[in-house]
Amino acid sequence: MSRVWQWNRPVTVREVLEDLQRERSIAYTTVMTVMDNLHQKGWVRREVDGRAYRYTAVSTRAAYAAALMNEAWSKSDNPAAALVAFFGMMSPAQRDALEDAVRIVRRDQPEVDPQAAPGMEPEVRPETPSETAPEVPPEVPAEAPAEVPDDVPAEVPSEGADREHPAGR
Repeated sequence: MSRVWQWNRPVTVREVLEDLQRERSIAYTTVMTVMDNLHQKGWVRREVDGRAYRYTAVSTRAAYAAALMNEAWSKSDNPAAALVAFFGMMSPAQRDALEDAVRIVRRDQPEVDPQAAPGMEPEVRPETPSETAPEVPPEVPAEAPAEVPDDVPAEVPSEGADREHPAGR
């Protein structure tokens, strides 16, 4: 997939093979099998070009990464704790990128009137500064944790490590 994403155009098995052979020895049939598997799994679409196929990525690398993160997050039994742990692993530059992304999403999403009935169109608030109230952070309930929930481990256990640690160990 890296080669297909990298080139961002329809590619043949031969093109991928020649590129990979610069790094290591690999058989044409191996590349052909991998490309066919990617097609069967829905990662690439293919079109006939003479006696060969041209393969094109179905989604971008960024969309794939986002889908992986969403899938992992949605499988968590405590999504809030998972997000806190994930954000805690980020570098300052990654956190800045995350904040930029949140600003973009908030800017592009219409504000929803919480009093509106389900199924009704969301009320879009005016965007001119004179017509909007200044942004005020939402009130945090007194019982809300200050920073990190108690059930978020200080360190993420390595793969295969026992996740049930008695207190004090």
